[in-house]
Amino acid sequence: MKTVLIADDSKFMRRWLKQIIEKHPYQVIGEASNGLEAVMQFQKLRPDIILLDIIMPRANGLDALKKIIELNPNANVIIVSSLATKSNVMSALHLGAKDFIIKPFFNDLIKALDKIE
Repeated sequence: MKTVLIADDSKFMRRWLKQIIEKHPYQVIGEASNGLEAVMQFQKLRPDIILLDIIMPRANGLDALKKIIELNPNANVIIVSSLATKSNVMSALHLGAKDFIIKPFFNDLIKALDKIE
């Protein structure tokens, strides 16, 4: 069973994502409410997959993505954000994100998780 870390400043969104994910063969092993906490939790928990929002306090998701990829270039990060501007999507993918899911349209979330080896 693959492990997942959810990083989003909205407790409601973290809970919603966890409910969706845990209906499938994934285990949420941690949550973070800001970008710095996401990086710290990544280092501590070593999840198989990280779901990362962009707009968060103390470090946005793109900054957290940069740090996580610096720590582990093979990290599996999926950006989950409502700010799916062309610039954000291109930046996220260029920085090393494996996918970009637009909130709150989670129909493809499990497909995105399943694609990760």
